Amino acid sequence: MKVLKVKVPATSANLGAGFDTLGLALTLYNEFIVEEHDGVVIETEPKNEFLEVPENNLFIQVIKYGCERRGKEFHGAKLKQINRVPVARGLGSSATAIVGAIVVSSAVSKTELTDELFFDIAYKFEPHPDNLLPAWKGGFITALKDGEKTYYNNINFPTDLKAVVVIPDFELSTEKARSVLPEKIPLKDGIFNVQRVSLFLSALQNKRYDLLKVAMDDRFHQPYRKSLIPNFDRVVQNGYDAGALGVSLSGAGSAVLALANDNFEKIGKAMSEAFSDVGIDAEYMILDIDRKGTQLEILE
Repeated sequence: MKVLKVKVPATSANLGAGFDTLGLALTLYNEFIVEEHDGVVIETEPKNEFLEVPENNLFIQVIKYGCERRGKEFHGAKLKQINRVPVARGLGSSATAIVGAIVVSSAVSKTELTDELFFDIAYKFEPHPDNLLPAWKGGFITALKDGEKTYYNNINFPTDLKAVVVIPDFELSTEKARSVLPEKIPLKDGIFNVQRVSLFLSALQNKRYDLLKVAMDDRFHQPYRKSLIPNFDRVVQNGYDAGALGVSLSGAGSAVLALANDNFEKIGKAMSEAFSDVGIDAEYMILDIDRKGTQLEILE
C-alpha cells in the first residue's frame, strides 16, 4: 500500500497594495503523510485534538470532496499532519491543507491535475487564488478570479530578498479581518493602490529596493485592519528603522512581513519588541521564497 507525503509552503498575500491579487510562497511548510485506511485516523504534530476530529480537519474534508466529485465513496484515510505554519496569522495555513489534499487526491486517482480541476475543488473551500496558487505552484504570483475563470501569472522574484515574518501570539480569523473592511473605496484610494502595486512590481523587476517602502503602502485594507493589530504602526516603523525595505500585513494578519536584503535578525527583533511593548509575545522567522511549490513524495 502506497504512503504519500505532500509538503506545502506557507504563503503571504497582498504584500501591501496588491490586495486579493499578489501572493508569495515562503520556505515554511506543513506536511501531510497519507495512506489508505478503513475509517479516518488522524495524528497531529504538534498535538491538536481539534484537528484530530475528522469533521474539523480541512485536509480530510477536501479529500472526501475530491472522491465524491469523481463519483467514488470515501472510505477513509490514515493521516499524519505536521503543522509548522501558524494558524489564523495570515500565512495560508488553510491553503496548505486544501492544496495538499487536492494534490494527493489527484495522485491517488491517477488524474491529471489541471487548472480547471484544481480550482473546481479548491474554490469550494477557499475563494482566494492569491493564497492557493503560491501554495501549489510556488514563487511569486499575481492572480484574479473573473466569474468562472481564473487568470494568473508567475513573476520573477529577486533571489537576494528574504521575508522576515513576525508572528504575534494571537489569532486573527480571515472572517474578522474582512468584517472591518468598507464596502466602497474612494476613487482617490483606488488610484493610490493602483499606482503603488504597479510601482511595487517594477521595483522588484529592476531591483529598485529604495522604492519598496512607498510601493508597499496601502489604502484598501491595512488602515482598517490595523485596529485589530495592537501597536501595528510601531511594528511597521520599527521594521523600517531596523533596515527593512518594505513592510506590510501578511495576508489578513496578524503576522507582519518585512522584505529585506540585510539586517534580518535586527529587523525581526525590532518588530517583535513593538509587540512586546504592548504586552504581546511575538516570534519572528527569516524565510526565503519557496520556488518549488507543493512537493509530492511516495514513501516506501
